[in-house]
Amino acid sequence: MEYKISNRLRLTAIILMIVGAIGVCFSFYTSHVTFDEVENMLSNESHHGDGHVEAADHGEKASHSSEASHDTHVIEEAHVESHSDVNAHGGSHDKVDEHTKHINHVMHAMHNRPWSAFYVAAFFFMMISLGVLAFYAIQYVSQSGWSPLVLRVMEGITAYLLPGALIVLLIAVASGSGWLGGHYNIFVWMDPDVVAHDKLIQGKIGWLNIGGFLIRGLIFIGGWSLYRYFARKFSIAQDKANDNKNFKKTFRISAAFLVFFIYTESMMSWDWIMSVDPHWFSTLFGWYVFAGMMVCGVTVIAFVTMYLKSKGLLPQVNDSHLHDLAKFMFAFSIFWTYLWFSQFMLIWYSNIPEEVTYFVTRIEDYKLPFFGMLAMNFIFPLLLLMNSDYKRVPWFIVMAGVVILAGHYIDVFNMIMPATVGDQWSIGIPEIASLLFFTGLFIFIVFTALTKAPLIQTRNPFIKESENFHY
Repeated sequence: MEYKISNRLRLTAIILMIVGAIGVCFSFYTSHVTFDEVENMLSNESHHGDGHVEAADHGEKASHSSEASHDTHVIEEAHVESHSDVNAHGGSHDKVDEHTKHINHVMHAMHNRPWSAFYVAAFFFMMISLGVLAFYAIQYVSQSGWSPLVLRVMEGITAYLLPGALIVLLIAVASGSGWLGGHYNIFVWMDPDVVAHDKLIQGKIGWLNIGGFLIRGLIFIGGWSLYRYFARKFSIAQDKANDNKNFKKTFRISAAFLVFFIYTESMMSWDWIMSVDPHWFSTLFGWYVFAGMMVCGVTVIAFVTMYLKSKGLLPQVNDSHLHDLAKFMFAFSIFWTYLWFSQFMLIWYSNIPEEVTYFVTRIEDYKLPFFGMLAMNFIFPLLLLMNSDYKRVPWFIVMAGVVILAGHYIDVFNMIMPATVGDQWSIGIPEIASLLFFTGLFIFIVFTALTKAPLIQTRNPFIKESENFHY
């Protein structure tokens, strides 16, 4: 059964990309503010008496309390001294103007915000496609009988992985190498000035260096993309074959890929997410990111499957298939919650300063997204998807899925923003425009890929079992 992308869907994706790109460009353009411009802006806001004076005081306290965990303090101090008449020796820190420190804090947050918002959205959509690729491999290794009807849907979603992952890597490197106006906006360990004043980061430069970061990233992307290419090739070849040789080949490379994936996914999460806070680490972090990408990936599989079925293109997909997808959404949500609590409880209970500051910063400065994300990723899936009957109702799955995807976007937001913009976060044009752009790009690539092959595998040895699947 062939699929042809509708003109309306293609136009919607293009409009989203154009509107998002305009908003992103506007965000970058307006973020290039000087010290004097920020000073005038804060002065005007305080004179209007709209409550920004209290916010400024809060920002100063937050910037002081987080200096131990956020390496941006080295950069901020350098700017402070350049705008202050203090001597570098003999008690200069006692004379640093608190007002000047706050202005620098706000200025650097404004510089970092569009880079960070763009990076959060880019990683979120890449994470979805990578989670789907891992789930796809699991179907072959487990020789699952329920899923062959939706394997082509997974292949379409994973088409986004190569361009999406390359964009994430490009943003990361460009933001810290002076390209496109970048100035260590996301990863402070890329800044030689920070490294020169930070003994802890100096001890990690064998791993945290731009060359190694780039090489590892290309290895990750290359391995994932090679598996996706050959799995797709064998999948299409199997439809025209008279035996199951291509299926067996996919089984073998899927088993090898899962070993490669579990290592590279952990290292990717260290490099692309955890290193924004180079003083902090968690041994559970790779699993934590894995759980998030899996629940998001399964949710998007369910969304695309239901959309195609509503167009009459997957008539053999029944409510039992949706039930199983919803079960995985529920299961991975509980798994994510278990990992989140395990990580949080151990760090909070041990109360080691260099570890607990990660959560202190997020609870103090990101209270709404921090606790809101917990409710959206645990409480809502628990209440909406626990009942077996609800897992068969498409609109109920959509409602739960929208909450899950929004919750995990906020989770990625919480992992990145506190280290890059501190307490100066917001949900505005940079964040919304970035989401629009990558939503449009994701839709365009995925649904274009779905047109390249029949939507249902015809020679998969388990296709009959899938067609007659009832639970």
